[in-house]
Amino acid sequence: MIRNRRARIVATLGPATASAEGVLALARAGADVFRLNFSHGTHKDHEASLGLVRAAEKIVERPLGVLADLQGPKLRLGDFADGEVKLAAGQPFRLDLNESLGDANRVCLPHREIFAALTPDTDLLIDDGRARLRVVACGPDFADTVTVGEATLSNHKGVNLPGVALAISPLTPKDREDLAFALRLGVDWVALSFVQRAADMAELRRLVGGKAAVLAKIEKPAALLELDPILDLCDGIMVARGDLGVELLPEEVPVVQKALVRAARARGIPVIVATQMMESMRDAPTPTRAEASDVAGAVYEGADAMMLSAETASGHYPIEAVGMMSRIIERVEHDPNWPAVMEAEHTLEDDATDSMVAAARRAADAASTACLVAYTATGQTALRLARRRPLQPTLALTPDINVARRLSLVWGIEPRIAGHPDSVESMTEIAVRIAADIGLAGPGQRVLILAGIPFGSPGSANILRLAHTPR
Repeated sequence: MIRNRRARIVATLGPATASAEGVLALARAGADVFRLNFSHGTHKDHEASLGLVRAAEKIVERPLGVLADLQGPKLRLGDFADGEVKLAAGQPFRLDLNESLGDANRVCLPHREIFAALTPDTDLLIDDGRARLRVVACGPDFADTVTVGEATLSNHKGVNLPGVALAISPLTPKDREDLAFALRLGVDWVALSFVQRAADMAELRRLVGGKAAVLAKIEKPAALLELDPILDLCDGIMVARGDLGVELLPEEVPVVQKALVRAARARGIPVIVATQMMESMRDAPTPTRAEASDVAGAVYEGADAMMLSAETASGHYPIEAVGMMSRIIERVEHDPNWPAVMEAEHTLEDDATDSMVAAARRAADAASTACLVAYTATGQTALRLARRRPLQPTLALTPDINVARRLSLVWGIEPRIAGHPDSVESMTEIAVRIAADIGLAGPGQRVLILAGIPFGSPGSANILRLAHTPR
């Protein structure tokens, strides 16, 4: 089962879809990667979900990826005596470490690291920015603020500090337990929330130890200041527009999204655009026109994947949401202007292997080329081809199921399992046969094969061969 599109779809599992029928329906509708959101659910729930994905994978006969999304630190207010308080504009309000119940004058903010980072005139955003408090005085265990506009504060609402880098690790004790569990399960990708600095990704990479690919969720403005070092340590990134949209001005978010997609593409690592892509489909069978345009915009930018969150985890129309997203992607990729957009983002050759990949991309532009085939032991050759955004699909042949599942997130890649060939002739025969069997090439069509000798040696792409399927 192949998809008639290059961009991929990440679907979040949850109560609406955590069944054998639900997961299979999502895969058939077009989901390529399944997200396990460790902010919700138990380890038992996630273990069951992964089992359902592996079962669906056998039925649809194509690799399906699994992404473990770690929760990260949650900065929240304490409790109020009456559950909530309403504050008038300009009203003084204190935040402190006192664990007693709050009232209209104060409440506990049980995060000493926040007070350590505050300075006068810092703004604290509460409940995704619905309330704003401005610091007028602060110390190691308190902050005196005034309310900017009217505000309602209630128990456990989240706190954001725009432009403030906090001296906390994004890996909480819960995250470390969840990570160890996810790696034992055998997930393919691990996403780290609230990355602020390269050291955060270095710590994750050390803990993962190569057992999965690692992905940084870019949702803190501090990460933008250290983006290149962060990208050096990533196998992929996610443009997490939820918290990013709280901490940045609204007009900045689309600009940052485009910059992040461009940076990931230049590096040749997959990039996911996430959050509120088709939010209205939680309760409606069709998206708004603005949401359809949002998805289309990410496709035109060349993002590897778009992610559905609550739409598939808890919404009423999860299968329809995946199907609609897939149709929007297909329609954009059939736009006559779309190839020119892909061409405009090409990067320059920077080593011998990329020169071979660039040559393959140029050769594939011949009208009679149906698809490319990349033999890849680690996935790197396929990733370098995807970086070039060839308009033809790329069949990635690898002997490693874990590599195949990780590649399910990557733009334009159709991963399949195949052993290392023992000769150029068998290399050609295997590539042509699988391309024909899964429908990437019709009778007598040209197939362009990229491989390396000796076979199975990582990073040795040095053969470019033209072949044709039997007529």
